[in-house]
Amino acid sequence: MLVVRNGRRPPRRARLVALGSHLPDRVLTNADLERIVDTNDEWIVSRTGIRERRVSADHEAASDLAAHAARQILPRGGLAPEDLDVLMVLTATADYLFPSTSSAVCGMIGATNAASFDLMAGCTGFVYGLQQACALVESGQARSVLVVGAEVLTKFTDYTDRSTCILFGDGAGGALVVAGEEETTTGFLGFDLGTEPKGSEMLRIPGGGGRMPRPAPGHQFIEMNGREVFRFATRAMVDSTTRLLAALEMDVAEIDLVVAHQANLRIIEHAAKRLGVPEDRLYNNVDRFGNTSSASIPIALAEAREIGRLHAGDLLLLVGFGAGLTWGSTVVRYEPLADGEAGAA
Repeated sequence: MLVVRNGRRPPRRARLVALGSHLPDRVLTNADLERIVDTNDEWIVSRTGIRERRVSADHEAASDLAAHAARQILPRGGLAPEDLDVLMVLTATADYLFPSTSSAVCGMIGATNAASFDLMAGCTGFVYGLQQACALVESGQARSVLVVGAEVLTKFTDYTDRSTCILFGDGAGGALVVAGEEETTTGFLGFDLGTEPKGSEMLRIPGGGGRMPRPAPGHQFIEMNGREVFRFATRAMVDSTTRLLAALEMDVAEIDLVVAHQANLRIIEHAAKRLGVPEDRLYNNVDRFGNTSSASIPIALAEAREIGRLHAGDLLLLVGFGAGLTWGSTVVRYEPLADGEAGAA
């Protein structure tokens, strides 16, 4: 699905105004993993670029991490929880099969007037969530949508499987999308979303759903065909980005900052080289947080903002891939609220 404006002006623009994240305190380093499974720091870094990742506490679920991130994001967008129209949680590690994790987050943060739902598109979830937020705002059905990716992947990780346990970490990150003035807001220029129809079994947690509600031992953990996922990811990131930029009649040189799903540094570097993205316009933090699935892009965006790599007015290219197998990319301008605007959000 390729959607671009091509001159079409909606009644109002969806504006990306605020970012935030939350990470658990516990750090699991490669040295720690050496004591758990047959691996070593050099092997992990050479294949993935990951040096450490965060691990949630036993009592923490995806909703807890999402609520922490939400409480950080809303004030930055000048919005009280009770004024939020829609709260969307993107997660592959929901608290329960039902109710939705988003409903729990609404209660935690006091979003008493918000509609809520979960969206699951694997690691591409944040890009899918932004597309839904954009559609809700630009169709006039909502004035504010909070999109939060939250994952506790370490709870579903088999620490006897060195091919997967080195990859995954926990965390939450998100963005606030609000209605902006048509004349002054650039917003989202376009999206490219899709699914590889034969890839649904390449990356999965087989147990716990309707197909295997009472899983045999081991089937409650993440399973991945690493070789096939790597091949898909490197192709999908390049193809999706190329297709979207061509439709927008843009060159990658016009993008101020590129943030890809933080799954594997080798995948990101390969795609960036093929796309011609210079190193100073690419932001990565996979070395410190590992693969946090739907939370990885917003965690990276929030950190880039904190350290001065992301500025008001920057044009962003966000691109992800994940279980399904899904892919997604978007071009959007980061337009935080200026002084005096908070009351209007």
